[in-house]
Amino acid sequence: MAKHEYVWFLWSVAFLIPWIGLYVGYRAERRTMMLTSVFTAPFGLTEPIFVPDYWNPPSLFDLAHRTGFDIESVIFSFAIGGVGVILYNALTGAHHHPVGALERHRPLHRHHYLAISAPFLSFPFLYLLPWNPIYAAIAAMAVGGIANILCRPDLKAKAWIGAVLFLVYYAAFFVVLVRLWPSYVGHVWNLAALSGIVVAGIPLEELLFAASFGLYWAGAYEHFTWTGVAHRRQPNAKSAGVQSARRLKAR
Repeated sequence: MAKHEYVWFLWSVAFLIPWIGLYVGYRAERRTMMLTSVFTAPFGLTEPIFVPDYWNPPSLFDLAHRTGFDIESVIFSFAIGGVGVILYNALTGAHHHPVGALERHRPLHRHHYLAISAPFLSFPFLYLLPWNPIYAAIAAMAVGGIANILCRPDLKAKAWIGAVLFLVYYAAFFVVLVRLWPSYVGHVWNLAALSGIVVAGIPLEELLFAASFGLYWAGAYEHFTWTGVAHRRQPNAKSAGVQSARRLKAR
């Protein structure tokens, strides 16, 4: 296991690279990224729920094995939180806009706070079921994602596309992990307690985690802050001509 001693640390730090790239290059979303990353980082402290039932990674100072906690999980949670929340906007050019007061008071939003907190409220009950804790986490995030969509139908496309985008993003990182350390998954994940389904070297549960995380987190910021998403439209030839004519007339 010694050869795997720093793999989890290196992999978690690798997730910071695109985070830094997006933070530097996408100024419009810097505040969003930082706020959400700071919010998600403490979720790394839930690691004792999953160690060793789901996996048991060697970590810095052997913390995971000795305490269940580790530094890497906090880094990982920080990084995926900031990227997951703005990945859709960064790739589509969407931007935030405030939701009007009239829209906020529609009957549809009576359960606004319940929808937001759905993953946190449902997880304790799901955790008590006789299955691996990773399934409780996946189900809780899926419940949260569906609840958000029901409460905010305007975020439906962003949520579903966000799920696919984060799945692809996360799978790319996992493919690199498997290529560099082919034996790592077999040594660290408790595959005997899982479905046993592995796709391109990636446990199915990891792919389900990525999709459910993306489904919930893609629209979480808008839900928390009462904002929506809009796409910048390029003017077509007709509208561009009208605008040019107006500018000439104004002169």
